Amino acid sequence: MTSKSSLRDLYVDPSSAWSFLPPPSTNGSSKAVSIPSNPPAAPAYQWSSRPSHNSIFDLSPDLAESSTTNVVELFKAVVAAAVLQYSSTAVGMPWEVATTLLQVQWVPRDAGEPVAGDSTSAGEEDHDDALSDSSGEGDSYFADPNATPSARHQPTFRTDEQGYVIRRSVLEEGTRPEYIIPVGSADGPWAMMKRVARFRGEGWLALWKGLLTSTVTTVLSSTLQPLIDGFLQALFFPSLTPFHQPPLLLPVASHLITGFILSPLDLIRTRLIVQSFSPRHRRYSGPIDAFRQILRDEGGLKGIYLHPQLLIPTLVDSAIRPVIALALPGAIASWFTGPHGSPDTHPQTFVFSELLAACLGLLVTLPIETIRRRLQVQVRGTAAPLKACVELRPAPYNGMVDAFWHILTEERSDLPITYPQRRRRPSVSAKSQDGASKVEEVEEPYEGEGLSRNTGLGQLYRGLALRLGGSVFLFAVGLWGGGAPSDGGWTEI
Repeated sequence: MTSKSSLRDLYVDPSSAWSFLPPPSTNGSSKAVSIPSNPPAAPAYQWSSRPSHNSIFDLSPDLAESSTTNVVELFKAVVAAAVLQYSSTAVGMPWEVATTLLQVQWVPRDAGEPVAGDSTSAGEEDHDDALSDSSGEGDSYFADPNATPSARHQPTFRTDEQGYVIRRSVLEEGTRPEYIIPVGSADGPWAMMKRVARFRGEGWLALWKGLLTSTVTTVLSSTLQPLIDGFLQALFFPSLTPFHQPPLLLPVASHLITGFILSPLDLIRTRLIVQSFSPRHRRYSGPIDAFRQILRDEGGLKGIYLHPQLLIPTLVDSAIRPVIALALPGAIASWFTGPHGSPDTHPQTFVFSELLAACLGLLVTLPIETIRRRLQVQVRGTAAPLKACVELRPAPYNGMVDAFWHILTEERSDLPITYPQRRRRPSVSAKSQDGASKVEEVEEPYEGEGLSRNTGLGQLYRGLALRLGGSVFLFAVGLWGGGAPSDGGWTEI
């Protein structure tokens, strides 16, 4: 017969139990402390909204602890936060500049082909002997020096009514403006960074064009979006508890409103990046000057905010990004874990779903971003065309659909483009009268047919590899530092 377990180990001495009574008085008085027989009931605990995260108080914790804020300490914290944000933006700015230039660069389908009407193309060397004439008209050694040279050795250029030479190809060296980087010379952000740094009209400092505007845009976006989101929640769902997630419409609306408010800064940033860095051809001296000129020549505030070529891409881009970032990871995770899965029960699955959602989202957001950048570099109203450091489409686009269609149908994707060079190979023709084989040079046909050669699909995804690499890097950083709580506090066991 088994004995029952003893309960003596569970006994607690009342003298060692926790006591929340005030300590006895130490002044020597023998008065007993009166204890109410029925202490008042503790008030029910109520959830309070946690204050929003502020990086300024992280840099100077004394500001959050002190009741009276020191103006000097606050100023130092603000300056430190500004310098930190400026430095972090400067690190990635060269890649942003190179990606933007690749997105707005116009690469026509006929770029790289021999120009019609020219017997020799750009970059082709003349291998004919100076003492021989391949045309069969006789030995050039005995030719009349006063005779008019043949049209084959005399380049011809078409001119307009005012006498200016008309460009027939974007690869013509003689007619390409000095401030334009040769088209098709870079196939990725890293190659474009090297081209910009080595180009005579740009240089290394050109890789940080628009840095101040990008920093201000980032700071204002990270500040306005949470404020607008909190205002919308307080307006439409005032009784929402932390246990309930707000509808997806509210964060999407906050991003949409923030993107609309800051759209002029994004327009100025794109113009500053694309314009020539040479002082001779530079249009805007800075963001303030760009804002003034756009207001003066392109319809004022109404033209900046409400022009269809700016408003529609802004709304689409600002709405698609939060929808993909907020809704797609959960949908992918539920497909693996089922409808009852959560980040607490399947943390690895949800982290992987965020990476997969970021990669799939680039297939949608990158073409929209490319079209938006191309519409931003188009001037409107009475403004003169922008002197960009890359080739821009001569004819303007009429909207997002028109830009998407023309990029697919009139551009090519096989970059970098090599300058046209006709290769010749020996071929055995009919035997001559003496029986010896006659060898002549035959021009090989132009090569380069393919999907990337005949479509501009690759133009819509410039910088895709860079963005994918950034997503993978963030995924690795999240796995390396994952599992740590975001803030300190009590934890129930």
